[in-house]
Amino acid sequence: MTNTKVKDVMAVTLTENAARQIRQQIAKRGSGIALRIGIKKSGCSGFSYAYDLADEIKKDDRLFLSHDTQVVINKNDLPFLNGSQIDFVQEGLSSFYKLINPNIENACGCGESFSLKESVKV
Repeated sequence: MTNTKVKDVMAVTLTENAARQIRQQIAKRGSGIALRIGIKKSGCSGFSYAYDLADEIKKDDRLFLSHDTQVVINKNDLPFLNGSQIDFVQEGLSSFYKLINPNIENACGCGESFSLKESVKV
């Protein structure tokens, strides 16, 4: 699909908890249309996730819908996130988005970074 305004078939899914949290963050902020998820080179294992609220859909973005909540992913990051499920969890005093990503080969001990399977590396 070349039209970025069209919602793609869901390659990434949200749990109801994650969708609720995204909607709450957008409401609290007072603006935004979606959660933007990407990956960046970082940490001891190679990559980490990046999260931000999106105010617009850019030319190379893909827009997904799950539980009446939108997620935006740049087309270059999509192969690394394809098939992932995004959850929002609370553990003790910490709360965070947690991705269950089938494209990860290994994660570092601290859980902050990961390496990708050879089949998804560019």
